Amino acid sequence: MDLLYALNELEELIETSGKIPLTRKVLVDEERMLDLLDRIRTTIPEEIRQAKWIIQEREKVLNDSQKEAMRIIDDAQKQVEKQADDSEVARQAKVLAEEIVGKAESVAREIREGARSYADDILANLEENLGKILSQVDQGRSELRTVK
Repeated sequence: MDLLYALNELEELIETSGKIPLTRKVLVDEERMLDLLDRIRTTIPEEIRQAKWIIQEREKVLNDSQKEAMRIIDDAQKQVEKQADDSEVARQAKVLAEEIVGKAESVAREIREGARSYADDILANLEENLGKILSQVDQGRSELRTVK
C-alpha cells in the first residue's frame, strides 16, 4: 500500500503546487518530487513481485483444479463404462444361462423319454419271456398230470 500512498502524495504535491498564470503548468518542489519518485521506484518492484506471485499461485490453483476436474471426469466415465459393460455382461450371461437351462431341460426330457421307452421295451420283452416260461410251466404241469 506504500505505492498508493506515494502516488496520492504525488497527486497532492501537484494539486497544491503553484500554477503559472495563463497555462496549465505548475511549479513543483523538485526535492520533494524526486523523493516521491524514488519511493515509487522502490515500491513498484515489491508490488510487481507480489502480483506475479499471486498470478502464479492463481495459475497453479487453476491448473491443479483443472487436472482434478479432468481426473474426476475420467473416473466417472470409466465407472459409467464399467457399469455399462457389467450390465451388458450380466444381460448376456442371463441369456446364455437361460439357453443352457433350456437345453438341459430338453436333454433331460429326451433322456427320461428314452429311459421310459427302454424300460418299456425291457418289460415287454420280459413279459413275453415270462409268458413263454409260464406257458412252458403250464405245459410241463399238464404233462405231469397226464403221465401219472
